[in-house]
Amino acid sequence: MSGMQVPTQCKLDKYFKITERGSTVRQEILAGLTTFLAMVYSVIVVPGMLGQAGFPHAAVFISVCLVTGVGSLLMGLWVNLPMAIGCALSLCTFTAFSLVLGQQVSIPVALGAVFLMGCLFTLISVTGVRAWILRNIPMDIAHGTGIGIGLFLLLIAANGVGLVIKNPHEGLPVAFGSLTTFPVIMTLLGLAATIGLERRKVPGGIVLVIITISIIGLIFDPTVKYQGFFKVPTLGEDGLSLMFSMDIIGALQPAVLPSLLALVMTAIFDATGTIQAVASQANLLDKRGQIISGGKALTADSACSIFAGAIGSSPAGVYIESAAGTAVGGRTGLTASVVGILFLLILFLSPLSYLVPAYATAPALMYVGLLMLSNVRKLDFNDFVSAMSGLLCAVFIVLTCNIVTGIMLGFSTLVAGRIFSGEWRKLNIGTVILAIALVVFYAADWAI
Repeated sequence: MSGMQVPTQCKLDKYFKITERGSTVRQEILAGLTTFLAMVYSVIVVPGMLGQAGFPHAAVFISVCLVTGVGSLLMGLWVNLPMAIGCALSLCTFTAFSLVLGQQVSIPVALGAVFLMGCLFTLISVTGVRAWILRNIPMDIAHGTGIGIGLFLLLIAANGVGLVIKNPHEGLPVAFGSLTTFPVIMTLLGLAATIGLERRKVPGGIVLVIITISIIGLIFDPTVKYQGFFKVPTLGEDGLSLMFSMDIIGALQPAVLPSLLALVMTAIFDATGTIQAVASQANLLDKRGQIISGGKALTADSACSIFAGAIGSSPAGVYIESAAGTAVGGRTGLTASVVGILFLLILFLSPLSYLVPAYATAPALMYVGLLMLSNVRKLDFNDFVSAMSGLLCAVFIVLTCNIVTGIMLGFSTLVAGRIFSGEWRKLNIGTVILAIALVVFYAADWAI
């Protein structure tokens, strides 16, 4: 058997450049499992949100698994980056609550808008416009985006387990939750265990914590129940009802076009900022500070929204939870490929997804968020205006819970700050154009 394993590993190593990027097959598989466990909640959350807008639950479950599985395999096998693709929650929320429930747009028309958004998004990517945007994001704003996303992850995880809650009284919008609830105790103990195991360089420490807490939850938490192991997805009329049901002509109506523009603009900066942040955290940047295989990554990311609209789901994008895998050491497309395969398996193993409660993955997300705060060291404080713009971007990503809003404020502050400081010669035309475009986008009230 050992003689048969060596050639296989050599082929994997050569194809994914595993050794070249300082990783191992085992490390990549662990990273893929970690990312999968950190984002498996999407097969529950996305159908739940779209279900509130009238989307058939079984059909959305199938489409989410297919979008995440196929998208992650595309990112892994073609692009060779450790980034998993799934249905973007921000755009899912917009599709369900703004388009369908808010504007009373029919589900086929909403899917038509998603499909057209994917086509425009892909066109922007393959023509190099998106790569041009990426090149013209100043480095301190790029680092600020990473810091902000790290803070955002901390907030998402803390809110998900009740450590931070919406303030029920007058005052600031958030408040401290309860320190004595089971989910909060498990989360804090899990975070401490994760930090300790990572400090001791225990292989797969993050995965061990997730699995251990899930087992503890199964034993002591009545809400975590074993619901079976194998379940064939419903492929009847309900399960396949959204496949190729998009109404493209209806999505071209004047009333829908502003929403289509909002989807495209949000996806451009949200997804691009996420890809930049994950690549930076994983040290997958070339000597010029550009993402390795960045052009392919942007194209794969955008093309998945076409697929999502066609099979009946919300727009897709790279998940920031991919950073959980890169924190474990994922550096190649094998990580994303493992995620893709596992999500395709979930089509038949859906009961197992309910065995991983939010408080089991929260420590991993909080740990990754803390790691991403290290981007503060990369800010160039010798360039005061640039560093402050990056910090402003970071802070407002978490204060507004919106990546694009933080990027917009970072860009506009950088341009205005350069002018007021007399440093306008440091500006390039690309940065100015992007700042104006973002401000107009928000001033016209098109932003999501």
